[in-house]
Amino acid sequence: MQPKHSPSFRIGILGATGYIGAPYRQEIRDSGEAEIVALCARRMELLKTAAAEDGAELATQNWQEVVEHPKTNLIIVATPDALHHEAVMACARAGKHLFCEKPIGVNAIEARDMRDAYRAQAHLCHFVPFWTRYVDIFARAREIVQSGELGEIKVIFYRWYNPRPAAMPLTWRDDPKLSAAGSIADVGSHAYDTVRWILGEEAQSVLAHSDTITPAKAELGGINLTEALEWGQAHQLNEAQHTKGGTPDYACVAWEFSSGAVGSLIVSHATFLRKGLAPELEFHGTQASLGIDRLSGELSIAKPNGKTEVVETIPDKGFGNRFRNHVFPAFNQALNGQEELSYPNLEDGWRVQVFTDAVVRSAQERTWVPLSTVDGA
Repeated sequence: MQPKHSPSFRIGILGATGYIGAPYRQEIRDSGEAEIVALCARRMELLKTAAAEDGAELATQNWQEVVEHPKTNLIIVATPDALHHEAVMACARAGKHLFCEKPIGVNAIEARDMRDAYRAQAHLCHFVPFWTRYVDIFARAREIVQSGELGEIKVIFYRWYNPRPAAMPLTWRDDPKLSAAGSIADVGSHAYDTVRWILGEEAQSVLAHSDTITPAKAELGGINLTEALEWGQAHQLNEAQHTKGGTPDYACVAWEFSSGAVGSLIVSHATFLRKGLAPELEFHGTQASLGIDRLSGELSIAKPNGKTEVVETIPDKGFGNRFRNHVFPAFNQALNGQEELSYPNLEDGWRVQVFTDAVVRSAQERTWVPLSTVDGA
């Protein structure tokens, strides 16, 4: 049994030099609440620089050495989707607390395995970074929806566009051998978790269409997303061999929730689907409708009399230091024995993966797919 006091976090990081691993390391260093002990990445030149920045004892291309390091007690898994399952299961066997990027696996079977492995060891903590829960405007929207002010929710619309620059080369996110499901798994996981968290219920069935609508892009090999963005800013579209991405960068999903609410979700990384045209998330109830515009910070309520007004403006202040503000307090909360845990974990990761799998199957089969029929559920 873990002692009931704030733990000292000694961290090992898999995927330490990637697009998300690098800023995570910076936040951990700045938090003053943890020691970075061991790092793993596939490119040694980046890994050596990272180890020097962090003062890490170990820098290796072998992830098992990080998991098995005797000083680490918390492992961050920030590798491509397809590399999560084996590492997470090893973390559970080694008795390490876990922070695992979303989507937590490539399918619901993997996600269930990981959830069950940690469920069997109740003294181990696990965090899945569905960061949208920590955006102030969505937290306030949750309060409004759960207060009953909108009445019974009947329709939910969500648009999540995260356009990538036209000249940006392909990365592992475009590779079906590494990515769980392209944009469906990447931003779609955030979008679905946000809605299920605000509503307090799960989707029941989905009908989806997905495609790769962005034209062929430069193929430069194993670069990370940061390098791809920088290359795209410095080069023209025709300066390298072009290849069509292998994962969907667009999906339109009709969804039905357990309460009977319906609506749709659109997610995309396509260059020409741009943000800022309308509220990205809408809840329509029997008494009123709520519009959430993250870019402007405006929360708008429309009443049956036709009157619409901005009821609050909540600027997006960013996340700040996510480890100091959210991750470490969540682990402390769990380790100190608090019963009502409010942070996202592997249970949420599994439920989101079930939704993702259902969307993928629906797009392939061109039919409605109940989430209850997805293997792993």
